Amino acid sequence: MSSNWKVKAAAALAALVLAGTCLAQALPAEVKAKVDVYAKQLQPWSTDAAFVSAVQAHNASPSAEVKAMNNDKWKSLTLLDPFVRSFSRNPLGAHLKSKQDAVISEAFVSGADGCKVAFLAKTTSWSHKGKDKHEVPMTGKVWYGPVEVDESTGQQQVQVGLPVLDGGKPIGSIVVGLAVSKLK
Repeated sequence: MSSNWKVKAAAALAALVLAGTCLAQALPAEVKAKVDVYAKQLQPWSTDAAFVSAVQAHNASPSAEVKAMNNDKWKSLTLLDPFVRSFSRNPLGAHLKSKQDAVISEAFVSGADGCKVAFLAKTTSWSHKGKDKHEVPMTGKVWYGPVEVDESTGQQQVQVGLPVLDGGKPIGSIVVGLAVSKLK
């Protein structure tokens, strides 16, 4: 066997593995249809005044504590840490709670920098900068994640990422986890 054949075989195998990974992460059609319906109901959140004003304030002047936080420090904080709790208890966190229903397993709002502005409960990561769930909404588009078991909630869910829009311009992102078992 020539080494050229081995290279081609390895490339073909890599392509098959990659294709299988992509297919495994794709949303099944019946789940996608249900997520689409629910995502349309979430669209008004993008221009909701409470979301827009909180993200504007964060973007204009994040606190020193927010600027100093990173994903490693975030993971070391407990659910009861006052800094963590401040994001579920701030006005936008309370607004998120008022919008929560049985389908929503998690929700969090991030500023343009990818850092948290508010959430329902502590998230796995502090910043999603560089991740599709934040970057796609920052282009003004809606993002759909794969069906997954969420680390922070333990539920099988699909995440939907929406832009926070100020005059039609994306200024932040909203990620909502939808419990697959509750979608109708």
